[in-house]
Amino acid sequence: MARDADSKSPEEVTELLHAWSRGDQAAFDQLAPIVYTELRRLARHYMARERPDHTLQATALVHEAYMRLADFRNLHWKNRIHFFAISAQVMRRVLVDFARARDRRKRGGTPQRLSLEECANLGAQQDAALLALDDALNALASEDARKCQVVEMKFFGGLTTDEIAQSLDVSPDTVLRDWKLAKLWLLREMGPKETPG
Repeated sequence: MARDADSKSPEEVTELLHAWSRGDQAAFDQLAPIVYTELRRLARHYMARERPDHTLQATALVHEAYMRLADFRNLHWKNRIHFFAISAQVMRRVLVDFARARDRRKRGGTPQRLSLEECANLGAQQDAALLALDDALNALASEDARKCQVVEMKFFGGLTTDEIAQSLDVSPDTVLRDWKLAKLWLLREMGPKETPG
């Protein structure tokens, strides 16, 4: 009897990822339930902060992210954590694309500057906050890509400090330090701007 997806070891998942990168469709077929389960976890983590009437539901978010991940099949996956870090990036892109599309439909809606804490409880301001956070993360990435990755994996992916450390090949203390400095940087970047007087 086959083991279920959740019982595969990290090493088995890594080997399946490597096989998929080499074009092995059977490996992807074995990965599919693992990927789907993990994407659902990521979507639940993120959508828990959403307003109840949000038009993008977790299932649609998972399906869109799943489809986009198929484009990464030729990437050389280091390990399972690397895959889930990329999944967090894909989830961010799906959410930002959705928010940008909604913003365009509103015609005239302008993104607002919000604090990182406000982004954690986005409510009705979700789209504007997500777009402001995305802009700030893009700016952070140009200054310090690793700090941006830490925020992305923690905020969008719900990865633990140890998982992020493993993905980035740094110590957990470095991740915690990067997280703290990135939050301060983002608070400054996203906070109210002083107007020249």
